[in-house]
Amino acid sequence: MTGIIVAFSRREDAGKVKSVLVRSGHQVVAVCTTGAAAISHADGLRDGIVLCGCRLPDMMFTELAENLPDGFELLLLASRHVLEEYGGSGCLSVAMPLKVHELIDTVDMMVQNMERRRRQRRAVPAKRSGREQEEIREAKAVLMERNHMTEEEAHRYIQKCSMDSGTNLVETAQMVLRMMR
Repeated sequence: MTGIIVAFSRREDAGKVKSVLVRSGHQVVAVCTTGAAAISHADGLRDGIVLCGCRLPDMMFTELAENLPDGFELLLLASRHVLEEYGGSGCLSVAMPLKVHELIDTVDMMVQNMERRRRQRRAVPAKRSGREQEEIREAKAVLMERNHMTEEEAHRYIQKCSMDSGTNLVETAQMVLRMMR
């Protein structure tokens, strides 16, 4: 589930936004009154969404957006006047006074986009270094020589051991090399 951080200069405003989000089924992981606190909470997460007002005591929303870790998006909640002034800031926004359905629809859209990106990242196989690839090749060669396997059989054996033990392919190849040498 995508974690949401709510950051407003007034704790009461943040609490109201949190309440709306929680009632709609979203997970609010932190409520902050400063940009530094929002960044600190974001550093502890892999990705997420920060909802904030235009001005926090220690920074503007633009500075907060610039300092968020990769994988985070910012949703600005501000008056139409402020949104016109900062148009083109690269952040999604919802105009105040707040219409609950607009906020929820926007957050839902952002969450769906983040989940889609997570799925895409998982679908991309990890790139292995030359050293890691060499360890896998060596482990296959050892299995082929000692157990009279084809390269494909050796590879499948390492894959199966990897899945059974819950380790990745490289760790399993290293284990085979340690045991067979």
